[in-house]
Amino acid sequence: MELFFRWIKQHLRIKRFYGTSENAVKSQIWIAVSVYVLVAIVKKRLKLDASLYTLLQILSVTLFEKMPIQQAFPHDDDSMNIDALSNQLNLFDS
Repeated sequence: MELFFRWIKQHLRIKRFYGTSENAVKSQIWIAVSVYVLVAIVKKRLKLDASLYTLLQILSVTLFEKMPIQQAFPHDDDSMNIDALSNQLNLFDS
């Protein structure tokens, strides 16, 4: 059990708990674990070399910027076309 809490302190970005009830603490831990797993999936799918901590830092800085996700992360493979990977319609450009 001690190892689990040490892992939470080291890997999940929980600065403080916003609620004091058991349900509030559990909910916040599950949300943090879910975000960690989603970032790990993004790292694997985009084949990024950066650590999960670095990716979380980049995401926290670029959270409200409107850009394709591949553009937020530096990628070594120039053969990947960002426009081809974007699955969004361009409504306002003529």
